[in-house]
Amino acid sequence: MATPARVVPRLTSLSPGAGCACKLPLAKLEAVFAAMGTIEPASGDLLVGALEGDDAAVLRLDGDRALVLTTDFFTPIVDDPEDWGAIAAANAMSDVYAMGGRPLFAVNLAAWPADGLPLEMLATVLRGGARVAAAAGCLVAGGHTIDDPVPKYGLAVVGMADPDRLITIDRAAPGDRLILTKPLGTGVIATAIKRATVPHGVLRAAVESMTQLNAGAGEAALAAGVRAGTDVTGFGLLGHLHRMLSASGVAARLDAGQVPLLPGAADLAADGFVSGGTRANIARMSEVVVVDGEVTPEVIVLLHDAQTSGGLLLAVAPGAKAGLLGDLTARGLSAAEVGEVVTGPAGRISVRTAGAARWA
Repeated sequence: MATPARVVPRLTSLSPGAGCACKLPLAKLEAVFAAMGTIEPASGDLLVGALEGDDAAVLRLDGDRALVLTTDFFTPIVDDPEDWGAIAAANAMSDVYAMGGRPLFAVNLAAWPADGLPLEMLATVLRGGARVAAAAGCLVAGGHTIDDPVPKYGLAVVGMADPDRLITIDRAAPGDRLILTKPLGTGVIATAIKRATVPHGVLRAAVESMTQLNAGAGEAALAAGVRAGTDVTGFGLLGHLHRMLSASGVAARLDAGQVPLLPGAADLAADGFVSGGTRANIARMSEVVVVDGEVTPEVIVLLHDAQTSGGLLLAVAPGAKAGLLGDLTARGLSAAEVGEVVTGPAGRISVRTAGAARWA
């Protein structure tokens, strides 16, 4: 009698929620910190810590060097295990680039159902992560794995930066132009992957975007003298912009018509493929976002869309804008000027419509 073939479930079917790699909602994260009691601000050689709410922690070693430390991991958002590993690695290293650093080495963080999925599949996930880390010049030196019914994967990453050239969220100034270096839409696409069939071209465009390192964007930002920026991940474009504006004590105007979108993202958003994380972002931002003019519902969704391994959002001085955009374009990035920093209530964002949404 023949042995029945082993049926391996789709990876995304093992991921709870709506299929996106969302952060803990900001309101809940703030509640966690409040419950912890007093958190001391960074001081001495600790240049950036938990209280600053930036992309990564930064510890100064000496006048020329600072260590950048971060970690990120999440459940599957695509079904190809190597793609998932590559996306997770690029996403984890992104925080280092967002701070103006470069990754040095990392360790794997993995949770795996030992009796539910073949270990060969875990090896493929790790191989995807190692491939992207190698492209970044980042050594992967071991790691830690636990037995867990829900698979998870990511990296803990150590990077290096110049302490005098750090990019942080609290330095945006009125007049700065806002530059976004990747298109939006990974959240709705990841949600659609779990719930339905996604056209191959839409899937591949999203995977290529999520596995693209933010190394070039970080290098271009440093060359242009950028001092304020962040990467766009689980809180969405508007959520991460709000955090930067609040920390800097300024407001912003955002041009929805200039924000680049991934192919197929607007259609999927219009069809209702909206993750729980994105819905939480919309609710959270409702009191600080003002829409000036008509913006289609799907574009509003995408401005809040919980991203995975998104691009950098950079605040650059007007005189350096052209050079930065030219450098980013020369590196093959879908960079766009999407708004400007203005004087106003800290964290307030006015969304306007100067034109139709731009497709990447």
